[in-house]
Amino acid sequence: MEEKKHIYPIFDRMLDRRDKEELLGQHSVMIWFTGLSGSGKSTIAIALERELHKRGLLCRILDGDNIRSGINNNLGFTETDRVENIRRIAEVSKLFLDSGIITIAAFISPNNDIREMAAEIIGKDDFLEIFVSTPLAECEKRDVKGLYAKARRGEIQNFTGISAPFETPCNPALSLDTSELSLEESVNRLLELVLPRVCLDVERK
Repeated sequence: MEEKKHIYPIFDRMLDRRDKEELLGQHSVMIWFTGLSGSGKSTIAIALERELHKRGLLCRILDGDNIRSGINNNLGFTETDRVENIRRIAEVSKLFLDSGIITIAAFISPNNDIREMAAEIIGKDDFLEIFVSTPLAECEKRDVKGLYAKARRGEIQNFTGISAPFETPCNPALSLDTSELSLEESVNRLLELVLPRVCLDVERK
């Protein structure tokens, strides 16, 4: 606590978020995908980024694997580390939002408390929670990374959906089940939700 006495924030002298949004010609927002491993979070996030980019909108994707191999490479998968993983992601996301950038996050973020923490840090008015609700059976059938098989064999501990719980979001802005919706259908539903929030003019739609 003593060390914090020597921290002097300069936020009051910096250009603010509105200045950055005006420069970019867009409103920033946090699009937070949550769901089981293999549910389609990253696939949808990448497709959404491409569609927004086509419309001249600047985005940044934050993905679980990329973050854990970089800024959070010192964290494991204990409950404490999972919380710290999401806390750091939320703080980084807030910096992107304050720079006027549409931020897309794709993280399992398995319980309501941890997602609530992220929303509080980022700001609930800027936080769009997207639940990729693909059932466990379908996610396990895909097993793109072979993780479910390892979890079933006990080679991976605290694996969400197998040896660790996943809490269904209480009130997501949108739910997408990729066992029923095509990628195009999922992205179109997202665009209907997101474009009115981020576009400064209707022509970009």
